Amino acid sequence: MGAVGNVEIERKFLVAGDGYKRLACGSSCIRQGYICSEPGRTVRVRLRGGRGYLTIKGPSADGGLSRYEFEREITDDEANALFDLCEPGAIDKTRWIVEWGGHTFEVDEFHGCNDGLTVAEVELASPTEQVDLPPFAGREVTGDRRFYNSSLTKRPFTDWSDAERAEVLRPVQG
Repeated sequence: MGAVGNVEIERKFLVAGDGYKRLACGSSCIRQGYICSEPGRTVRVRLRGGRGYLTIKGPSADGGLSRYEFEREITDDEANALFDLCEPGAIDKTRWIVEWGGHTFEVDEFHGCNDGLTVAEVELASPTEQVDLPPFAGREVTGDRRFYNSSLTKRPFTDWSDAERAEVLRPVQG
C-alpha cells in the first residue's frame, strides 16, 4: 500500500435484538451510494449528519478482515451532486455508536430495502487484536460479501429468500 490512506481492519457481526440502543452514546442517519462497486474496488459517496465523504476501498485481505481505505470529507453539496453518478440502489441506515470493552462498535440498523438487517462493526489496530464482544453481537460475518454495503445495493436484504433471511435472524445459541 502507498503512503496515502490506510488499511482498515474490522470485524463484522450480526446483531441480535435491539439492546444496543440502550448502550449507545449517539446515533446518526447515513445515506450512501456507490460510483463503483466492482469486486476489489469501491468508490462510495456518503452523507452522514450533514457532512459528505468520498471513500475509496481496495480489495479485502485476510479473509475480509482488512482492506485499503482512502476517505476524504467533501461538502454536502458535492456529495449530493455525486449521488447522481452512483449506480442504482442506495443504502439508508441509522448508525448507533456503542463503546464496549475499550472498543467502539458501530451498529448499522438498515432501512428501506434492507429493513430488518442490523450489523455491528468494530475496527481493530491489528488483525490479531482481541476484542470483548458486547451482548448484542451475534454470528460473525467478517468477509461474507453478502453483508458488504456495496453488495446490499445490488441484492438488498428484502430480496433474499425466506430461508436466507431466517438464517440471518436466527438467535445465536450460547
